[in-house]
Amino acid sequence: MTVQQIIDGMIKKTGVSPLPYEKTCDHLMTGKPDQEVTRIVSTFMATVDVIRKAAELGAEFIITHEPTWFTGADDTAWLAGDEVYEGKLAMIRDAGIAIWRFHDHMHMDPNDGIFRGFSEEIGWDRYSMAEEECPAFPDGKHLKGFYQIPETTLGNLADFLKQRLNMPTTRLIGDPEMPVERVALMPGGGSLGLGSESMPMDWLRKYRLDVMLCGEVTEWTLPAYVRDAYQLGLAKAIIILGHERSEAWGMKHLGAWMKSITGDIPVTYVESGEPFQYR
Repeated sequence: MTVQQIIDGMIKKTGVSPLPYEKTCDHLMTGKPDQEVTRIVSTFMATVDVIRKAAELGAEFIITHEPTWFTGADDTAWLAGDEVYEGKLAMIRDAGIAIWRFHDHMHMDPNDGIFRGFSEEIGWDRYSMAEEECPAFPDGKHLKGFYQIPETTLGNLADFLKQRLNMPTTRLIGDPEMPVERVALMPGGGSLGLGSESMPMDWLRKYRLDVMLCGEVTEWTLPAYVRDAYQLGLAKAIIILGHERSEAWGMKHLGAWMKSITGDIPVTYVESGEPFQYR
């Protein structure tokens, strides 16, 4: 099976019409479309260590969710002569690895694989709210990741997520003793507002959410709003997971989803991990 056959099969399975090249970041970053594939690695981000591990496994194909080349569009023109770029590219070429980004089509799937993987990882499928209770975009697609969980406290929920998502620490805003039931996940950059800074705050209010699980945040928008709510004695909270910890699970569970496309070709998840060190 070739790289292109796998790509075509994955896009077809999302149910999304293939996006024009200039309208998507889902590009083949390295390698050739006709390259034969006998082993695949899935990952949140194709870091140097992920590439090393893929080479050790004998994988010819890495499927990544986020950029390989440090900008949202994976533009490389600015990297000419850069030692980080040149060193990483040489490693990829020496290993003969093709790298493809699976981002836009993955998120546009009505059953968004990032939300699906998160729910599978923490066992929350049974708590998902009915579609009509969740926000809808102009195209009619309903956002996933809204949950009605058994009542717990904010502190206990943070501890649960820390353990299940293998996090060294959690950041939260709100009363750790406040009861929570209505929870929404806004992974990755979604909690920045998807082009509307007020959107996460609007949804907290409109959908009567107790707590929002966030990927990225800007400290003077959603965190500032929730901190003021807390200081006014209002029961609102956020837990900040980070971009990688909120989205990596979609790539962890990608192999099972790909089985109908790739058959017996092994798909191994290699964790890129957070970029930060904690002291």
